[in-house]
Amino acid sequence: MERLTARELFDKVSERLALRWVAGEAGEKRAIAPAEKQARRPSLAGYLNIIYPNKIQIIGTEELNWLNGLDTRERWEAVERIIAFQPTALIVTKDQDVPADVLTAANESNTPIWHSPKRGHELLTYLQYHLTRLLARRVTLHGVLMEVYSIGVLITGESGSGKSELALELITRGHRLVADDAPEFTQIAPDVIDGSCPEILQDLLEVRGLGILNVREMFGQTAVKPSKYLRLIVHLATTKKIDNDETGLGRIYGDNSYREILDTKVPQTTIPVAAGRNLAVLVEAAVRNHMLKTKGIDPAQTFLDRQAHQMLRQSPW
Repeated sequence: MERLTARELFDKVSERLALRWVAGEAGEKRAIAPAEKQARRPSLAGYLNIIYPNKIQIIGTEELNWLNGLDTRERWEAVERIIAFQPTALIVTKDQDVPADVLTAANESNTPIWHSPKRGHELLTYLQYHLTRLLARRVTLHGVLMEVYSIGVLITGESGSGKSELALELITRGHRLVADDAPEFTQIAPDVIDGSCPEILQDLLEVRGLGILNVREMFGQTAVKPSKYLRLIVHLATTKKIDNDETGLGRIYGDNSYREILDTKVPQTTIPVAAGRNLAVLVEAAVRNHMLKTKGIDPAQTFLDRQAHQMLRQSPW
């Protein structure tokens, strides 16, 4: 999402935060942009700050006490500076009365003011989480996103390589579908990519010859999952890249690499597609092997270490 208006944000969080729109409704189209498009010091949401102002300014008890402690001129200048920054919205906490001069300035400048019975830290925690997800960088990739053994696995490959058939087989083996064909990925942390399904594709899987299948209706509620962190990519290759490896190390280590998604390196395992190969079993094995490697267990390196030890024992020197 490139931008989020005050009205869109209010509609998304008002029920959860018990917000009421008390002033500046004409400013409903004020927009808040992703963090990287803003100045370095201000954040998307935070307590009232007129030096490095936030896009969503939270006004709690301490902030109101500070305003009330200013003399008339200082107070007028402070309110003017707050309004001049054109915040997306001001939120007054704990159902405290909004000062009359702030209300007047907000209505004159079309600055939205929202009222909430919740405490400031509750508003701040939820807004930071929600805004981070709504405005995070995102990309749509071609493939099938599955949950296999509790981790998110993206199955990729050329058209006709059998991605959907493989997904169907994995579903029958107890794994879960997240999204078919066009999963959406969002960067919610520097090294965390969250995958989800577009609304139009939810619960659906397209298989050649069978058409579009409703996985939830066919296999039950537990066969689908709304989202999953991406931890592994399994690429289905139609050529035998591993067998053609001149060094022979591909037979030991497998065809493992990384794919960069939203500036995050995601481990990728390539599995050659050939007649008679049970791809579902191979994917399960690839996931289990990946889980072992994340725990520091590398079977290929263990084999090489054993071989080196054996050669050392047999050496005449």
